[in-house]
Amino acid sequence: MPKAIRLYCLWFALYVVVIGIGLWLSSGNTVPAAFRGTPADPATFLSPDQLRESGVYSAQRNWLFFISYPWQWGVYVILLFGGFAKSWEAKLEQTRLPFAARLAVLAVMISAVAFVAQLPVRFTGYMLSRSHHISTQPFAGWVRDKLVAFGIDTLITLAVAVVAFWFIRRGGRWWLKLWLLSIPFTLFLMYIQPVVIDPLYNQFSRLSDPELELSIERLAAEAGIPTERIFEVDMSTKTNALNAYVDGIGPSLRIVLWDTTLQRMTRDEVLLIVAHEIGHYVMHHLEWSVLGAVGGSLAMLGLGSIALRFLIRRWGKAWGIREPGQAAALPLMLLLLSVVSFASLPVSNAVSRQAESAADRYAEQLIGHSSSAVSMHQKLAKATLDEIDPPWLVKLFRSTHPSALERIADAQAFENRSK
Repeated sequence: MPKAIRLYCLWFALYVVVIGIGLWLSSGNTVPAAFRGTPADPATFLSPDQLRESGVYSAQRNWLFFISYPWQWGVYVILLFGGFAKSWEAKLEQTRLPFAARLAVLAVMISAVAFVAQLPVRFTGYMLSRSHHISTQPFAGWVRDKLVAFGIDTLITLAVAVVAFWFIRRGGRWWLKLWLLSIPFTLFLMYIQPVVIDPLYNQFSRLSDPELELSIERLAAEAGIPTERIFEVDMSTKTNALNAYVDGIGPSLRIVLWDTTLQRMTRDEVLLIVAHEIGHYVMHHLEWSVLGAVGGSLAMLGLGSIALRFLIRRWGKAWGIREPGQAAALPLMLLLLSVVSFASLPVSNAVSRQAESAADRYAEQLIGHSSSAVSMHQKLAKATLDEIDPPWLVKLFRSTHPSALERIADAQAFENRSK
């Protein structure tokens, strides 16, 4: 085994232990003294057994999240330092296929290896969710969803790789040209997500409760958004969790409510959730997210091109890579993409939390009160065994929403002001 792979394995083993101990010691659903005994205190709405289970499950899934990225990086490290990418490229060159065809075959091979290598982490997450009664999805359904995701991811990887290498092999500021091309591609993916990709996983329909649908239509009309863009999705066959979201862009933009949310939330709680999603719609958060993605991709491609040239100069000989345009450089590019994506999470999550806070405030103003917000956030936390106030590292890298503690405190503050 090459020295670089041995060193990475040793680092990974140490990291797994250290991050696990840190997350275990920092979990436990403790809240600041000022919030003890208030509705934001989990001890007021969770039983002692649920409190313990929440702490354990939160530590487990946070640990899986933090090891999943280095686990993925290890796959690419092995493909590069183990000589697999170089060997596969050499064998494909013997076929005399056009470069685009050889690259496509290599991309499928790398995607398949990465998919299989990450199955143990994903399966562990699935089993943990099942054991804590969050997931209700049968194993066959879970496998089907993962295979669908593999197919979609592989198709996207193929398309991006062929286009990217076409520009790279022609030199110049290829990263800038790729960025310009990524803008319509990002818009296209966001447009087809709710109308093409999401239906591959779940069934969407109009709301099953006509009376509730009428109330939501009145709320939507008051906010000035089309009422035909509100859907219900069948999630009860997969999970006990509660959720709602806004997705798409332009004509495909829609608000989606999980059927579990409709089944277990009160009418006032559902209306507040819908008002929150309407807030995202009205304040154009999806459009702003497009601008963020476009700006982020520019930074990612610019920094990635610099890192790519540096790494090839430093280790290219060991990898059998002389220039960025070689097919064998694909796992290196995927590695850089994953590392930069992980490093950018604190920024993207901070922006997301601000948008969620703004949508919370909009919902409270649209409804005119926040009396149902406390029970709603308590139910959301209870359904998924979420920590009420996660550790700072988890907030930084995982929290796309304000903590339940923050949201409950904000809701109470709004209610006090509106009295």
